Amino acid sequence: MSKVAVITDSNSGITQKEAKELGIFVLPMPFFMNEQEYLEDISLTQEAFYENLQNDTEIATSQPSPESVTKQWDEILKEYDEIVCIPMSSGLSGTCQTAMMLAEDYDGRVVVVNNQRISVTQRQSAIDAKKLADQGKTAAEIEAILMETKMDTSIYIMVDTLKYLKKGGRVTPAAAAIGEILRLKPVLQIHGEKLDAFAKARNIKAAKTMMVNAVKKDITENLGEIPSADAENAPYLQMAHTQNHEEAAKWAEELAEEFPGYEIHIDPLSLSVACHIGPGALALAWTKKIV
Repeated sequence: MSKVAVITDSNSGITQKEAKELGIFVLPMPFFMNEQEYLEDISLTQEAFYENLQNDTEIATSQPSPESVTKQWDEILKEYDEIVCIPMSSGLSGTCQTAMMLAEDYDGRVVVVNNQRISVTQRQSAIDAKKLADQGKTAAEIEAILMETKMDTSIYIMVDTLKYLKKGGRVTPAAAAIGEILRLKPVLQIHGEKLDAFAKARNIKAAKTMMVNAVKKDITENLGEIPSADAENAPYLQMAHTQNHEEAAKWAEELAEEFPGYEIHIDPLSLSVACHIGPGALALAWTKKIV
């Protein structure tokens, strides 16, 4: 039986500590602040990131260097026969394409899965891949399953401030100014490779309702109904936030009425996404159960 390792990157929200517990390898994503490189969860903590972000420090996201990627692969392949690599969505970064190019030199021993996931949904893909590897599936078989189900998930994100979308050129200064005056809470959607505007809410409560309704609609369209929590096909529900854990935990309690019996996993949102939307965001996601 082929021994298959699973690698993802820190955009999945899986910490180095959690990775060891799960038996998954995590490549830390690099960030540049004041021209100095930091690695997520290695030399850059969530606290330090947000402190710099709110102090208007220039923060730039970057891809891991090819050397850091191949060094990790080479080390892992001393112990494993194959690698399944699950990078962040190709629609949000060039990391995936770079990994695919590098994998060409590994004679099929490294399979890069471009199933367009990020944050909590990327985390779930890595966990699913590990379960499939433990069942004896090959890297190619795992890739086929993950690619077949790549659209069976979505994330909705409420942005608390328009400051960072304006800074990144994603909204015009005029639109941001009007939005701030009206206290609008934009809701973004990540489905497939795109990060798109989904709706504009007049307050946090309305934004939460929009996200819940959108997730319910997606699950119903995919599964025909919203299964009970103990059903075999009950999907995974996940939440994410940017420096907003208290509000996320409170919302998780409220969601118990909307999704009775469901366990909801909560993680900080990927710093690569947080860079562009700032603190205070809340996100709700669902992912189809495949293992």
